[in-house]
Amino acid sequence: MYVCLCKGITDAQIRAAIEDGANSFKKVRNTLGVANQCGKCGILTREILRESLLDNAQEQDLFYAIS
Repeated sequence: MYVCLCKGITDAQIRAAIEDGANSFKKVRNTLGVANQCGKCGILTREILRESLLDNAQEQDLFYAIS
């Protein structure tokens, strides 16, 4: 789905940027240029960022080191 109509940025592109290390709104914005024009996409971008970071944290908690 398109999140930023001004730049043509999708939720998949935002998630990919997060997986590549953009772990803050500022980093996502600098990487993709999201929310640089009208800014209406900022709220949804932040939601996607929070959900992705939470999902990543939960995935890491599912695996434990066996000693």
